[in-house]
Amino acid sequence: MADESDLEKTEQPSPRRLEKAREEGQVARSRELVTFVLLATAAAGLWTTAGLLEARVGSVVRHGLAFDRGVAFDPALMLATAQEMAVQGLLAIAPFLGMMLLSALVAPTLLGGLLFAPKSLAPDFKKLDPLAGLGRMFSAQSLAELLKAIAKSLVIGIVGFLVIRNGLDAMLGAMREAPAAGIAHMLAIVARSCAWIIGALLLIALVDVPYQVWALNKKLRMSREDLKQEHKESEGDPHVKGRIKRQQQALARRRMMAEVPKADLVLTNPTHFAVALRYDERAMAAPKVVAKGTDLVAQRIRELAREHRVEVVESPALARSLYRHTDLGREIPGGLYTAVAELLAWVYQLRRWRAGGAAAAPAAPAAPVIPEALQWTGVQTA
Repeated sequence: MADESDLEKTEQPSPRRLEKAREEGQVARSRELVTFVLLATAAAGLWTTAGLLEARVGSVVRHGLAFDRGVAFDPALMLATAQEMAVQGLLAIAPFLGMMLLSALVAPTLLGGLLFAPKSLAPDFKKLDPLAGLGRMFSAQSLAELLKAIAKSLVIGIVGFLVIRNGLDAMLGAMREAPAAGIAHMLAIVARSCAWIIGALLLIALVDVPYQVWALNKKLRMSREDLKQEHKESEGDPHVKGRIKRQQQALARRRMMAEVPKADLVLTNPTHFAVALRYDERAMAAPKVVAKGTDLVAQRIRELAREHRVEVVESPALARSLYRHTDLGREIPGGLYTAVAELLAWVYQLRRWRAGGAAAAPAAPAAPVIPEALQWTGVQTA
């Protein structure tokens, strides 16, 4: 049962899940909000541009109804006049059309924001599966959409019925008024009716917007197993990371071991620590640590040094200090210059003696003096 509960999608979607859904075009959208914004914009546009529409459209209509004998008998002039009237008509409604175009572009982005998802344009042949289509038709989401459409129709129908019933006497009375007064009266009735319809759509949008956000959130919910898998993908599988780290360490160790034969001197503890030093007076300001290690690594450094006839010297205090205070590939600290220089000088003399360039073997140097600040016992402290 514990495994089954883990597979239930009860967890909130992670930021990565939300981002991935957005890339796939899955964002909250409300058709009711778009419908409300478009209708409200249309009503506001007609209200604000009513004077301009009346003047320009009235001029076009009067010009079209005027009879001109020259135009009637001249096809070319008739066509030119029709074109001029069409241009004037388009100019008359251009502000209103501009408002509607802007509204149509902005309204869908009010919920979910502006979105460009190329992945959603890719063909998905799974959507052509008839069985999957039937499943979607009879799904809980389709049932919810059906109930929402019925509720919307009922709300708008009831509002429309009430508006017509309450304004029926006023509309019949406007028919008996003078033309100008009657038209003004009818326009006021239409404006009031539109306001009620827009109010009903606003109510529907206020209910639909939270529902769409909730429905998308429910659809994107994740199980605990999903969260674990996502964490592995984002942070990396610990087993894979551990294997990569071990491989990197092995590679670094091989590169380090390849430097041991080039070393001038290997200092040991004698068993727990080993530090290989190299010095090139033409390229280095001070000797560098080219290899270091403890226990098995230290043993391998000593073996390689002996195989390649690199001098191995037991100097516990200096070996521990170099291991502690010098990173691989770095120059030794200034406080250890004297101690290391004495050992290197002894190694160079020893090489000359072995090569026959000296009469007697050089005396081994005394125990090096380690500054107190650089001394280390070899024990890690918290």
